[in-house]
Amino acid sequence: MALYEELKIFSGTANPELAEAVCDYLGMPLGKIEVFKFSNDNTFVRIQENVRERDVFLMQAFSYPVNDHLMELLIMIDAAKRASAGRITAVIPYYGYGRTDKKDQPRVPITARLIADLLTTAGADRVLTIDLHAGQIQGFFNIPVDELTALPLLARYFEEKALPNLVVVAVDIGISKRARDLAERLGVPLAIVEKRRVSGNQDKTELLNIIGEVEGMNAILMDDEVDTGGSMVSAAQSLIDAGALSVRACTTHAVLSGNAVDRFQGSVIDELVCTDTVPMGEEKRNGTVKVVSVAALFGEAIHRIHSGLSVGAMFDA
Repeated sequence: MALYEELKIFSGTANPELAEAVCDYLGMPLGKIEVFKFSNDNTFVRIQENVRERDVFLMQAFSYPVNDHLMELLIMIDAAKRASAGRITAVIPYYGYGRTDKKDQPRVPITARLIADLLTTAGADRVLTIDLHAGQIQGFFNIPVDELTALPLLARYFEEKALPNLVVVAVDIGISKRARDLAERLGVPLAIVEKRRVSGNQDKTELLNIIGEVEGMNAILMDDEVDTGGSMVSAAQSLIDAGALSVRACTTHAVLSGNAVDRFQGSVIDELVCTDTVPMGEEKRNGTVKVVSVAALFGEAIHRIHSGLSVGAMFDA
């Protein structure tokens, strides 16, 4: 039995296609909301239907342009709060600034924590997201956080491919735990690409070596997020140099900024399997990039939160 009144889902401008797909899963219409910018670059939001005492879910990924989409969500939350919504859940398929989760240099911010504070101060009662860059980001919030994972979707994709002699390869040590979970789901061994980042804040890394056996095997490179693609493409070439027969890659968040798509097409990677947490334009959907949808995952989680059911039970083996 629902703990709050009628369920309402609204979307910002970041990824309305995913929000529509979530509503299709739930068999309900997407809520009506007006979001635009004035000529002075100020963002305006108006919720166009009654949300008083409703269970409101506001969907917005922090995709490009990140700061605009973040501000949109904060204003949407404030609008819902001032309209007397019963409960406000910020649904964030892609939590931007997640990489800035600690002080790894002198005099730098922890922006992931700042974003958590902003969302809470704006009036969010809880957060629903998927595959945060670092688990400790959940602890940055003083409100409930439900973190989903796309791991079962990615595992199912490769299970259906039925590729022989597979090995899952973590693109770096930081993602090794999730890569190990994928390897266990597929019943295959794990390898790790050990690397270090070149000094400074440039998106460049220096590969060191591969931990584990990859010779004569079909490799699946894994990372939680792919931005420019440089690390993954370099890691893939190292795997081929080490004797891997082929390389495929998978990720939850395919940001694919700059010339990332061209970089993948010109690499040894046969395909990049990703989800639709970040909007994927047609110019990026090609023979190399394959997209699996997380709409049903988010739809089921929203249903369970609204109904007071366990979200964690979705992933029970």
